[in-house]
Order: sequence, then C-alpha cells, then structure tokens
Amino acid sequence: QVQLVESGGGLVQAGGSLTLSCAASGRTFSNYAMGWFRQAPGKEREFVGGIDWNSGDTYYARFVKGRFTISRDNAKSTMYLQIDSLKAEDTAVYYCATKRGSIPNIPQAYDYWGQGTQVTVSS
Repeated sequence: QVQLVESGGGLVQAGGSLTLSCAASGRTFSNYAMGWFRQAPGKEREFVGGIDWNSGDTYYARFVKGRFTISRDNAKSTMYLQIDSLKAEDTAVYYCATKRGSIPNIPQAYDYWGQGTQVTVSS
C-alpha cells in the first residue's frame, strides 16, 4: 500500500507564501498521478490540482488564479504545493492524494490519502 505524509502547514499572514510537501512511500505501480485537495471549515473537500507523475504535466482548478504551483522531486518521491499571495479563504486542511493512472484531472479517482496538514491564514 501507499503511504502519503503531508507537511509544511502552519499559520501564515495574508499576502505571504507557503510551500507544502507530500512524501510518498510504498508505491508498487508505475503509472499514477498525485494531487492536492483542500477542505475549509464547513465546506466540502475540493480539488486543487494534480500532476502526471510520468510526464510532470500539471493541472489546476480554475480558482487557483495562478497563485498555486505544483511541482515534484522524483528522486525523493515528493510533491510540493506552493501557494502565493495567501488569502484568508485559503484557510483549510490540505490533503495529498494519489491515484492509479497518470491523468491528474479526475478528482473522484484519487483513492489514497495523507493525513492532511492545516494551513491557517491570518488577516
């Protein structure tokens, strides 16, 4: 089974930047995607974006408005999410997830999840 561990969350002032990490281990299949989700208080979990691990191609939800950047370090089996110009509405638990198949923009297909990391933006 795959284990995913998120880190890097914390309390950040509005307008600042933050980088989250997701380290994966125990993967046994070659074609897959990894993605980021978030869940704000009182809201449903929403898809932020993902990356095709084979090609490195990324996909983002429309709402990111260019403020979110997903990248990877293949040697470390780690995915990153950089958030710039943080807003209060970015406050949420951010989850790392992965799925079989390398197409990242199929949110319902992600079926392995990390424990989440809290991002709190002060205003």
